[in-house]
Amino acid sequence: LAPFSASEDMRSTWQGKAGRSPLQALYDSDQSEQSSLQAVHQQRREMLSNVCSRYTHKRRLLQRDDLRHLVVDDTHGLLYCYVPKVACTNWKRVMMVLTGQGKYQDPLEIPAHEAHVPSNLRTLSEYSVPEINYRLRTYLKFVFVREPFERLVSAYRNKFTLSYNTAFHKHYGTKIIRRHRQEPSDRALERGDDVRFEEFVYYLLDPRTQQEGPFNEHWERVHSLCHPCIIHYDVVGKYETLAEDANYILQLVGADTSVKFPASSKTTRTTDDMTAQFFQDISPFYQKRLFNLYKMDYLLFNYSIPSYLRIR
Repeated sequence: LAPFSASEDMRSTWQGKAGRSPLQALYDSDQSEQSSLQAVHQQRREMLSNVCSRYTHKRRLLQRDDLRHLVVDDTHGLLYCYVPKVACTNWKRVMMVLTGQGKYQDPLEIPAHEAHVPSNLRTLSEYSVPEINYRLRTYLKFVFVREPFERLVSAYRNKFTLSYNTAFHKHYGTKIIRRHRQEPSDRALERGDDVRFEEFVYYLLDPRTQQEGPFNEHWERVHSLCHPCIIHYDVVGKYETLAEDANYILQLVGADTSVKFPASSKTTRTTDDMTAQFFQDISPFYQKRLFNLYKMDYLLFNYSIPSYLRIR
């Protein structure tokens, strides 16, 4: 398989639906809101570029496996790298509306499970090498990120504390309990449905886990899922500014004004305060090791070290 190019000047070549670059589209707009948003996104790109140049000395080429998280919209010239636990269900719904040729009108009418059916959206890994290179070079590329430990706690809560996630309990829960719980009960070993957050942390830091292959996508680092030091993203959206960033992207690609990103209505959402509570029982030693594991995501996306950590 031939490697894929990902040159520095890719973002400057994107032409969008109307044949204009995203920067040109923004300059043509007389809205001050747009120009302030553009400044924010320019800052995020620069931060990303600076951190990449400081920490990644050896450039590697993209492989087809690296492209499995990049969802393609050929109609609007859009590439979206989805990150689980960062509004990816709603973004996949929106991508289904954008690529559906009128089949879907309202993202919220699409059931959540349908948004995750692989055949409903194409990923970049499914294209030929010339098609991949063309899309990497000319499409608008975006990714959404979230405070890394908040995302991690959200993944833990979703996959290990909800009774319906039996597949995760069986596959991961039983293994975590077997390895990281002293004298587990037979029931816990069989069902794996009562994993404690502390045990989940031990599992993440266990060298055996690293040797077994990549992390599950729900707790894999963003830099390992989306390769932001190889693929040069035009827009780095943040969970903390989800609505503004989502609207900005839809405007950039000239999406129909009827396509709206779903407003968040979740009251069970994982917050910073909630995350802090989960870390209360984690010793400073393991807090430090876990932070080091996710450190690149903190640096790349300009998140501060959480104030609740006792690692200074």
